[in-house]
Parts: sequence; structure tokens; C-alpha cells
Amino acid sequence: MTTQPPESFLELRDLRIHFPTEDGLVKSVDGLSYKLERGKTLGIVGESGSGKSVTSLGILGLHKGGNAKISGEIWLDGEELVSASADHVRTLRGKKMAMIFQDPLSSMHPFYSVGAQIVEAYRIHNRVSKAVARKHAIDMLGRVGIPQPDRRVDDYPHQFSGGMRQRAMIAMALSCDPELLIADEPTTALDVTVQAQILDLMTDLQREFNSALIIITHDLGVVAELSDDILVMYGGKCVEYGTAEDIFYRPEHPYTWGLLGSMPRLDREPTERLLPIKGTPPSLINVPSGCAFNPRCAFAGRTDGKATSQVPDLLETEGGHLVRCHMPRAERRSIWDNEIKPMLEST
Repeated sequence: MTTQPPESFLELRDLRIHFPTEDGLVKSVDGLSYKLERGKTLGIVGESGSGKSVTSLGILGLHKGGNAKISGEIWLDGEELVSASADHVRTLRGKKMAMIFQDPLSSMHPFYSVGAQIVEAYRIHNRVSKAVARKHAIDMLGRVGIPQPDRRVDDYPHQFSGGMRQRAMIAMALSCDPELLIADEPTTALDVTVQAQILDLMTDLQREFNSALIIITHDLGVVAELSDDILVMYGGKCVEYGTAEDIFYRPEHPYTWGLLGSMPRLDREPTERLLPIKGTPPSLINVPSGCAFNPRCAFAGRTDGKATSQVPDLLETEGGHLVRCHMPRAERRSIWDNEIKPMLEST
């Protein structure tokens, strides 16, 4: 039986997205919960294969009709989407929620002009003529900073540079003023100057439309600049959640410490190499027993064997800061203050 809708604009409750394969069950998302308000930005970070993109595709209902096994609840503005029909969720895509995909060249159709694709997206949700929709497409291309939009509207995706394709993808995603915008690696493969322009553009447009924004990335620098809250994913689960200030200045999970240690710093001269996280991300078919991070964790031996035998609960420390770790909070704080933080500040 479906429970009562939440007050938050977007809320995930114990979302699980599993894929049966010949090799076993891939637990891409395994019990994920979070909330997001209008006008706020949530950054979701983690290594490749942690479940970030699968989660976003699940919100948009793009797993429906496939072989995915989905359970839990996804509430968007009072509507539950997991139990909703694929046809109904399709009517919400574009108008209520939209996505900026990771690779705009492969996400846009190569046989149709950029303008034609924006026109199609706009006319699906608005009863207007092609001429009106074309004018709107030109306006949107100009708004995202594409020069000579009245001419470039008839160009094809391959005629745009990487940065311009990303801007065109943003124009398409925002063409119907969506209330939820999901950006999946929006600055991947772009040079740093274009990255900064794209991030500034997304911030300005979010402020204009008061959209809820989800940024999915492995780049902590991006989430540091944009996010109000940050969710750290590992092995299909949330391992830490908090405000940007919590995650960057008071992190409590060893995996978050590792991510911070592997991030280049521009505010001082580096004296040593970056500190990579040893090992590789876990197989989502054979997730390690206990804490999924335990094979790579330098502190697993401090948990009296719990790290390898029990899955830690996601518990609140204070002020909405959530951590999934067996070590007592006092010990985590001591390790951060006395071991990790001084080491990061010296590199």
C-alpha cells in the first residue's frame, strides 16, 4: 500500500534498482533515500559504478519496460512514480522533470537539426505551431549563450563544438521550464573554461526557474561550487549525506576522506602526489559482505570485525548529517582531526 506523499518536492524512499543477468543480480541501487526541495541543489558523487546515473534514470522512469526490478518509492511533487504507468511518467518528462545527459553527441539525434529536436520537445508539452516553437528554440539557444542562434538553430549536432552541444542539450532540457533538472556529468570532456561557463549558466537558469537541481559527478570541485547538500554513493548505497560544509569540512566516512584526498588542490602549491583510494570499486553482483568499502578501508580493523560481517546502518550524527560506518563517531572525528585533515592540508 502506498504511503502518504511527503512535503518535499522530490523524495526517494528505500529505492532499489536491480538488474537480473546471466552472471547474477546486479544491485545498482540498493536502498537509497533522500529529499530535495525546490530551488536547492543536490550533488551526488562517487566513483563510476556506484549507482549515480542508474538512480537518475530511475527517477525519469527510463528503466520502465526493461528488465530492471524496481522497488521503493519516488515521490515528485506529491506523485509516486515507481507505481505509476510508463505512459504517465512519459508525460512528466520534459515538463515536470528533465535531464542533461552525459554525452550530448550520442544523446542528440544525428539526423535532425538541433533546432528541430528542441521544437519537438517543446511541442510535445505545448499546443503551439511549428513557427512559435521554432522562435522559442531560437530564444532558448540564445539564452544559453550560443552565438547567432537564428542561424545555428538549423545546424546539426556534429556541427557544434563539445561546449556548444552541451549548451544545446541544456536548452532542450530547459525548453519546457522543468521543475526538476538532473545533470549527469554535465562538464565531462569539456575544457576548464567551458566547464566554468556551463556551471555558471546552470546556476543562473536554476535561479531564474527556481528548479530543483541534481548534479551527478565524480568531480568534487563541481559539487563544491554548486551544491547545497551532497550525497556520497558507494556500491549502490549512500555512505554519507550532509551539507556541502559537512562533507568538505567535517566528513566522517573513510570513503569520503579518500575522495577528498584524491582531489587536486589549486589553493596552494602541491608538495606530494595525490592520495588515491587503493583498490577498485566493488562488483555490484558480488558486493563485499558487511560494509561494501571494507576491502579498501584502512580503518576496517578498528570495528571489532563488524566491517566484514554486518552492513552498517545510515545513522544521523547531527543536523541531518548521515554516515554509514561501524566506527563510533568520536573515533571518526578523532581520525579526521588528527590523521586525515593534517595529511590533506600538507599535500
